[in-house]
Amino acid sequence: MWQFLYGLTLRSLDSDSPQLLEVHRFTGGPFQENTYLVRCTTTSDVVVIDPGAASPEMIALLQDTGWPVRAVYLTHAHIDHVEGIPAVRRFTEAPIYLHPMDQVIYDHAEESAAMFGLPIYAPLPPPDVLLAPREFVPVGAQKLEVRFTPGHAPGHVIFHSRSEGLALVGDVIFKASIGRTDLPGGDFKELMRSIQEEILMLPDDTRLLPGHGDLTTVRDERMGNPFLVSQVPGGFA
Repeated sequence: MWQFLYGLTLRSLDSDSPQLLEVHRFTGGPFQENTYLVRCTTTSDVVVIDPGAASPEMIALLQDTGWPVRAVYLTHAHIDHVEGIPAVRRFTEAPIYLHPMDQVIYDHAEESAAMFGLPIYAPLPPPDVLLAPREFVPVGAQKLEVRFTPGHAPGHVIFHSRSEGLALVGDVIFKASIGRTDLPGGDFKELMRSIQEEILMLPDDTRLLPGHGDLTTVRDERMGNPFLVSQVPGGFA
């Protein structure tokens, strides 16, 4: 039902079903952040998720293909996930979506960039649309469910496609790891609750596309993630 075209191609979960979403991953910058481009195969409309340092490479693909960008969806507003917005905004006026509880972090992107020596030289454009939990946002003819997952950041969300068996999970969970909670607004208990209630409750074969590192699955993290196994004495999460 879906595939990566950059660096990795995956077989459909159901070979008898048409592929509805196509996912491209671009990785770059000192934090090796994953920027995602998700395309509806029916309409060729695309959305950008978490534009980071690799955004110029993503924009080059968009220029080559002519695919129309309909929106920019942010899982959260940490600097490595928004530093590509100026480049994206120069290319497209597509609306930016953000959960309101991450607005303060977003508004201080310049200070964050300066702290880490990253090149943001102008204020970010204000978000155009505020995300709400359990709403659905479009990707062409398809939709992604917004699931509220605070803990790494106060307004963190993930984007889930049940039909395609995938979730773009930002920095909530990684392969064999979890998001850090020592940044402003972080909360370990909230993060663990988000993982338990919003990620581990998904079907086991759901592919998890994180903000850093390689993809994984709900099953792999439930059975082998050392941060999750240890939460249930004598058993698995």
